[in-house]
Amino acid sequence: MNMLHTDSVNLSVVVPCYNEEATLPLFYEEMSKQISSLMEAGLLEGYEFVFVDDGSKDSTVSILKDLARQDENLRYIILSRNFGKEAAMYAGLQEVSKQYAVIVDADLQHPPALIPQMLEAVCSGEFECAGARRTRKGDPPLRSFFARNFYRFMAKVSDIEMVDGAGDFRLMNRMYIDALLSLRERNRFSKGFFPWVGFKTKWFEYENVNRVAGETKWSFGKLFLYSLDGITAFSSKPLAFASVFGAIAFLISLGFIIFIVVRKIIWNDPVAGWASIICAILLLSGVQLFSIGILGQYLAKTYTEVKQRPLFIIREKNNP
Repeated sequence: MNMLHTDSVNLSVVVPCYNEEATLPLFYEEMSKQISSLMEAGLLEGYEFVFVDDGSKDSTVSILKDLARQDENLRYIILSRNFGKEAAMYAGLQEVSKQYAVIVDADLQHPPALIPQMLEAVCSGEFECAGARRTRKGDPPLRSFFARNFYRFMAKVSDIEMVDGAGDFRLMNRMYIDALLSLRERNRFSKGFFPWVGFKTKWFEYENVNRVAGETKWSFGKLFLYSLDGITAFSSKPLAFASVFGAIAFLISLGFIIFIVVRKIIWNDPVAGWASIICAILLLSGVQLFSIGILGQYLAKTYTEVKQRPLFIIREKNNP
């Protein structure tokens, strides 16, 4: 463990949870070791765990309450239902009371051993945030292919710089936390929020780690829909693409019309066959539906924002 060249600090550990009964005891044990090492070295003055249960259907809540009885520095927030990881992270950050906070998953795919190095980077005063990016070694080839191209696409269509492999595993100072909390959008895409707020970030790379127990909550389909949220949340260029496609389709159809009219006038040749007509109809209707779908995504997000519903509802929490 690298030594922190800084005075004693206070750290909040924010942990979003959803059906993590199999991983929570292992995570708490491993994270407690890291915290204890920092405390024993006199480099960490105080800490708190902020666990956010996002509507779990297993015994996650019971485990959190048991851990809270053992550790007076453990806080839990139980949401009234599953609002999604983005809302759970926001709920956790809203409750932190320390000057620094780290967001970490409960499945130990985010290695707690990196936290001392991340804390050292932020406490140095040179950076407001320390982020961890994982290598894609061990990922399924198809999933890795789509992930890499998503980041390339985002770099071209948006004004933010998203680092390939970067996730939610980040350690932040109070200035960075407050900047994130000021973004109260209902359609949340934290991977875009982190670079959007700016500030300087120190990056740490780590090898891909499998879950210690349980099953992943992110299927390929959910990741695909999540990527669509990111594209529409940070770029309006898909709307421009739809306009360009519409213009191209209009020019093609106009060319067909001119060709048919000229053919009829000069050669008195009726339109032969239905294949060309069907192709033209399919082309135009396909472009129209594609464009309407893009427009619908933006309208749906606008509708969600206008309703101004809360990001989450808390059913229960403790106050140690």
